[in-house]
Formats: sequence, structure tokens, C-alpha cells
Amino acid sequence: MKTLYLECGMGAAGDMLTAALLELCPDRQAFLDRMNALGLPGVQVETEPAVKCGITGTHMKVTVNGEEEESLDVHDHHHEHEHEHEHHHEHDHGHDHHHENDHEHPHDHEHDHHGHSHHHASMADIEAVIGKLEIPEKVKTDALAVYRLIAEAESKVHGHPVAEIHFHEVGTMDAVTDVVAVCLLMHELAPEQVVVSPVHVGSGYVRCAHGILPVPAPATALILTGIPTYGGEIRGELCTPTGAALLKHFAARFGDRPLMTVHAVGYGMGKKDFERANCVRAFLGESGESGRDAVAKLECNLDDITGEDIGFTLEQLFKAGALDAYTQAIGMKKSRPGILLSVICRQEDADRLAAVIMKDTTTLGIRRQDMTRYILDRKTDTVHTAYGDVRVKHASGMGVNRCKPEYEDVARLAEEKDVSPAVIRRAALDSLKP
Repeated sequence: MKTLYLECGMGAAGDMLTAALLELCPDRQAFLDRMNALGLPGVQVETEPAVKCGITGTHMKVTVNGEEEESLDVHDHHHEHEHEHEHHHEHDHGHDHHHENDHEHPHDHEHDHHGHSHHHASMADIEAVIGKLEIPEKVKTDALAVYRLIAEAESKVHGHPVAEIHFHEVGTMDAVTDVVAVCLLMHELAPEQVVVSPVHVGSGYVRCAHGILPVPAPATALILTGIPTYGGEIRGELCTPTGAALLKHFAARFGDRPLMTVHAVGYGMGKKDFERANCVRAFLGESGESGRDAVAKLECNLDDITGEDIGFTLEQLFKAGALDAYTQAIGMKKSRPGILLSVICRQEDADRLAAVIMKDTTTLGIRRQDMTRYILDRKTDTVHTAYGDVRVKHASGMGVNRCKPEYEDVARLAEEKDVSPAVIRRAALDSLKP
């Protein structure tokens, strides 16, 4: 399976991810030329060689009307650390008009320190900009989904509806460029799965217009909900809202690098210098061990829980990332009928899912088994039929090659077009024929 692994031991940001993925491309200049030809207002994209701790990589430089977004280091005497906010040019681009220049760039909302007048962009403006770009529809869909994650986080942080969230002009186009670039690179590299390491967020505090905030910044913390993260001795903010949103959107899972044959490695460098190499590493290659991967099975016996609560628990387990969850009728001590609850999950998710079981059931203990399973390589694409678009799941490996239209799409189109599901299913499969 074609696999992309992103190592985020020094956090992640849009420009770092762009640079790391760009190093995996055979024709980097062609990609830069394509980005600069998109017509993003005032945007110019170029690369710079960068060296961190003796390692050579790439730094992405994005200028908007000749300006490059810069971080503002602040020495806070109360906390006795220098604000190493953002490694680069992106920072927390999303903030409403009440959140003055937030905590990442030194521009005033109406005029920067050079006296240049700036405007603000709403989420609708962002949608309009991305919608006009000459890029594949899948890239537009991904880019808008990433930006909505940022806008929704900012909305919750500031207590305003998404429609009222406004973005600083220079920061906005800088972030849009990063998001579009990463989404376009993902489209061109076309990994079948993206796996991401636990994310290092940094530690300490950052200064914003309203005071001093802890790391990770509030919007970043919200976006990273449900994702394994950690702090450490690095003082400063290592993961930005844009970086967090990109990781959350594309990652199939978070954890250690899977067993894989690596074909290319990319280094995306930040601007700041630390004792550790300030970079995102991207590994592109083939993963899988003869159609096997590692999973955990969690089980517990239940004899004092209602059927409604079991149903609720199963829903919560799937929402939390369970690969499968099911029940079986069993006989327990004292001749009591009971239920065996079983959950299959990735090993790195086992502790989190065990906590869900403990919270939502009456069990006092959970058994865990680590094991491997045989799996087929899987991917999903979309086919066009006379009735509409249908997603089709493909599975292959171990002498097997099969495909199946997505039931939800089949059912929806069957109802809309007043035909049987079999008609939609046949049309989808016929579209796969050469």
C-alpha cells in the first residue's frame, strides 16, 4: 500500500508540510510554477535551501504583495522565556475582528507597522477564492474542509458564529496558499494512506493582544482534540492551527511509523533554530507485511447493563476510532445471561477506547490482546453515472481483487431517481469497465 508517513517531532505548520511534501516530488519547479500561475491574489511562492542541525532541507517562502508573514518573538519576564511562536510564516491565521492580531504576527488589523492598509476576509471570501482556482475539484474540497476546521475552532474560541469570523488579509492569503499547496501535493503524490506521528506542540506561553496564553494556543488545542500530542522542554509553539487542521484532515491514523519500504524522504524546515532539527519529515513508500497489520482486541463481560446503553456504547466506540465493535450473548456466573463486548482497534488507540468502555458501561475490568490481522489493500474512488456520482470501494491483495459501490450513495441516488438500488449499483460497476 502506498503510504505517506509524517514525522512531527517538532510540530507542524503549513509551510513545513508543503516543503516536506515538495521534496518528494520529481519536478519541484513545475509545482512552483503551477502554484504561482493559480492567480492567488498577490501571492508569490518560492523555495529556499535551509540547514538545521547539519541536515539540509527546504523552506517555503510565501510573500503576499511583497510581504512575508513573520513571527514576533516576545520575551515574557513573568514566564522567563522567549516566545518561539511558529517556526515560519504561517501562524494562527484565523481570528475575528475582536481578536486583534492574535499571537502570531505584528500587523495591526487595519494598518501594519509600515502603514499599509489591510482588509479582512470572511469564510465566504475564502470559499470564493478557492472556488475560482484552476485545481481539481478534490483539491478544492480538501482545502475548504481544512479551512473550515480552522474557522470552526476560531468560532468556538471567540464565541462568534463561523460566518462572523474574519481573517487578516496577509495572514489569510499566506494560509490559503499553504493549505492549497498541501492539498495539491497530496493529490499529486496520491498516497493510499497517510499516517502521522504523535504531534509535538511545544510548551510555555504565547503573548496575544489580550494577554498571555498557554501552548498549544486555544484554536490549535481544539483542532487537535482526539489526536495524540505531547509537550516537552522546547519553549514555544510548535504546532500551528493550519498545520493541525491539515494533519487532522488527511491522517488515516496517528502512531508510530508502520513497517514500510521507503522510496523517498522529504525535509520541510521551519525558520527558528532549536537544539533539535526544526523540521517535518515525510516518508513515502510501500507499507504492509504480506497483508498484515497490528491491532488490539478489547473485551469485557457485562450482565447489568441495558440494551439501550450497549447501543450507545457501540456508537461512541465507532466515533472514537474503533475498527470494529460487536456483542455476543454469553452465559456468566450464577447462571446469569450476559453480553460479551468486543472491540477491535489499532494498538495506539487501545488506551483511549478502553477509557470509553469504562465510562459508558458497568464493567470493572477490560481484557486486552495484541495481535495481527490479515487485510486487503483498500482504496476508494468516485465514478460518474447517469444518475450521479457514486463512491466505489476497491479491495485487492492475496489473490483477491473486488469492488463494491458505497451503500449510502447507492441508497441516496435510488431514492432521488426513484429506481431500485440494483440499477444504481449496476451503473456504478459499468462505469468501471474500460
